[in-house]
Amino acid sequence: MSNLDNQLAVAERDDVSRGIRTLLASPLISENTAPETFDLIRRRAEPIRKWFDYYCGWSVLVEPRLGYVRLAKVRPAYDASRPARRLRSGRAPFDRRRYVLLCVGAAELLAVPVTTVGLLADRVARATSADPAIPDFDTSSRGERMAFVDVLRLLESYGAIEVVDGATESYVDSDKAKVLYQVDSTLLMRLLAAPVGISQLAMPLEEVPLRLEELLVSATRERRYRGASGHSAVPVSDAQRNLWLRHSVFRRLADDPVVHFDELTEDERGYLASPTGRQLLRRAAEQGGFGLEERAEGVMLVDPEALATDTRFPDDSSNAKVAALTLLDRMAGSPATIEQLNRHGGDLLARFPRWAKSYQGEDGAAALVSDAVAVLVGFGLVRREGAVVRPLPAAARYLLSATRTSDDVPGRQPPDESGTEELAP
Repeated sequence: MSNLDNQLAVAERDDVSRGIRTLLASPLISENTAPETFDLIRRRAEPIRKWFDYYCGWSVLVEPRLGYVRLAKVRPAYDASRPARRLRSGRAPFDRRRYVLLCVGAAELLAVPVTTVGLLADRVARATSADPAIPDFDTSSRGERMAFVDVLRLLESYGAIEVVDGATESYVDSDKAKVLYQVDSTLLMRLLAAPVGISQLAMPLEEVPLRLEELLVSATRERRYRGASGHSAVPVSDAQRNLWLRHSVFRRLADDPVVHFDELTEDERGYLASPTGRQLLRRAAEQGGFGLEERAEGVMLVDPEALATDTRFPDDSSNAKVAALTLLDRMAGSPATIEQLNRHGGDLLARFPRWAKSYQGEDGAAALVSDAVAVLVGFGLVRREGAVVRPLPAAARYLLSATRTSDDVPGRQPPDESGTEELAP
């Protein structure tokens, strides 16, 4: 092979690995919002599609003419730890009201190629008033308009709607705001990644609240595994069982920060410990551009460029993440009660009164600890068991070697609102 061939092969391998990791963080990529990324995945579509299909059983749809790429991630169990988030500075998760408006708004957008924010709001108001199970959408309420704007901005980020004139945020201040949208109905329909359409389940509307979990399980049922995924008692072949084991293990590895062996089923642990499983694990990591960390307690795929990462830890982007680091140091690998951690949170706020100002009020320490523990749980670093927080093996890599204060470092002041100064490098 010539030197040019080697360079082309290396370039293709790098492109494929970047495409894989980018899609893991952003399963829907539009040409309008990310033209360079879209072009890279379009050019390397086949090897990227094969990686996801073989290792995870996920499909990748590339539509060059329509200008989008969609990775359809499917997990056998729904996971509330990755909510839709408001595209504001705090990035708060969507609440129930915003999810309702998202579903109703998307349904109404399918009927029109072009609309304005006022016309769409009127359609949503009529739809909610006609459905006794949904509270009416009140366009005169600023809080309601803000929730609606959060929904529209999320759809904008997906490329499902495009602002032609005006600014979506202006609707918060006035229901008379003028904003014109162009609607991509095809992309709207691709937002739902469930293998089974909700309309195919034929569940009576009045039974949905009581059978919601059953509905979600039915919507994520994948027929090719038959009973291997636990969705039915239909006998399965060895080939189906092995296919399910491979996909279930690699879905966890690709989607979760860390996979501890005690979180897997006995069959999944056996598959991952087998020579075939180990070989495929190393091959998948190499092709995806991941570093592979294997420990006695678990395994982790590490992205050195953080392309596959939707949120990072540690960093100082929030007070809760900063506090989470100090909680790990406080526990030092041993379980702690919420009461003990609350005292630590109170001490932290007392030592640095100019830091974490939103938590400085009454019950602020408990709120700070609650948010920090949620961060650690989300990253697979601790497990909460009632009133006890138990560190997991992966937490050891984040222990602080020391905690500095302004007294330790001449000329330094206590941490500001970002909360980074007291942390050791």
